[in-house]
Amino acid sequence: MASSKWEMGIILVTQMGVGILGNSFLLCLYNFTLLTGHKVRPTDLILNQPVLANSLVLFSRGIPHTMTAFGSKYFLSEAGCKFLFYFQRVARGICLSTTSILSGFQSIRLCPNFSKWMELRMKSPKCIAFCCFLCWILHFLVNILIPFQMTNPKHSENFSTNIKVNYGYCSSLNPDRIISFVVTAIFFTIDFICSGLMVWTSGSMVVSLYRHMYQVQHIHSNSHSSRSAAEARATCTILILVSSFFSFYSLSSLLSIWMSLFVIPDQWLVDTSIFLSLCFPTFSPFLLICSDTRVTRKASSPHSPQLEKARAQQRIPNTAKNK
Repeated sequence: MASSKWEMGIILVTQMGVGILGNSFLLCLYNFTLLTGHKVRPTDLILNQPVLANSLVLFSRGIPHTMTAFGSKYFLSEAGCKFLFYFQRVARGICLSTTSILSGFQSIRLCPNFSKWMELRMKSPKCIAFCCFLCWILHFLVNILIPFQMTNPKHSENFSTNIKVNYGYCSSLNPDRIISFVVTAIFFTIDFICSGLMVWTSGSMVVSLYRHMYQVQHIHSNSHSSRSAAEARATCTILILVSSFFSFYSLSSLLSIWMSLFVIPDQWLVDTSIFLSLCFPTFSPFLLICSDTRVTRKASSPHSPQLEKARAQQRIPNTAKNK
């Protein structure tokens, strides 16, 4: 039993280390471009939100469970448990909402140039900041009841008949039926709207991408084809991001429903739930890094001063000959 806990702890440490490294790199990249205005893209502000939310998930969910796997107990106070799970839920909701906003924004950019879409296409970059701010406010308010459902393991003995899930460092209580119904209805409505938006926009992006590929075959303009290729690359990245998020989210949600059927689930079930919830925050930053041309161009073709000087010397004789 002890060896399995250590194995789980090593897996979580590796997972967190990789995820924190990737998200930290993206946070530095997006914040640098937003602050300096150098090669800023409309999606940078949107992508900055799920990357920040992924970092919060890794820190608030991965670190405490890793400490528990290595044998640490009672390292959080009652207030610590409440705030920790509150920020976990907020970060999860932000990641869901901003991913749906990202897919919706890209779908708007790819839609045909009809007059009814033009105004929305022109105004969409301007309302990105407002939508992101609204998402944070919404999830801060929606998850306000989460702290009342958590308790410290030291106090869980007083609620031994009311414990739903024991995480080792915190325990989840079975709330009142009315509160449970209200919270479940709110979460289900938000998740259903965001998931439905992602499915709808993903389908429209696939159709638009197919139309773009068909049009490019009959157009020989290099500028148009390069622009279409850039749009297609960005769309494919967002589609992979949305599909991976939807897959990991569905598995995690199904497992959470399965866990809710038990009074105290087995430890392996809790560990699997934690592992699945950390898969997307670990995987997604490297997908964004590999698809970002600002990173891949510098990595594939570094420009040294000597190489630039040699190219400049070669261009001078050629221009002289042309003259």
